[in-house]
Amino acid sequence: MNTITIDGRSFRGARSVSIINGQVTIDGVKQDGTLSGVVEIKVDGVLGELITDASVSCGQVLGNLSAGGSARCGGVGGSVTAGGSVNCADVRGSVLAGGSVNRA
Repeated sequence: MNTITIDGRSFRGARSVSIINGQVTIDGVKQDGTLSGVVEIKVDGVLGELITDASVSCGQVLGNLSAGGSARCGGVGGSVTAGGSVNCADVRGSVLAGGSVNRA
């Protein structure tokens, strides 16, 4: 079971995380409050899907990863879409990047 910490708030067992315009949505449920400035996201374990309008650095994602900025990640079971560069290990789907693509 994973634990996701977003700016100090922890969520256990989340499969899907979305952070768009400061609004955090976990497994389809909008969370109270909004985020601003630099947001720290820490994932202990494997995440099913991650969608954010910011840059992201994460470990393994089973599904898709979408970032408005750059993406640095471990293995991704789906596709990666990023507005900036993509640095990742193994991606099973496609990679669409606004910048460079580097695979480890």
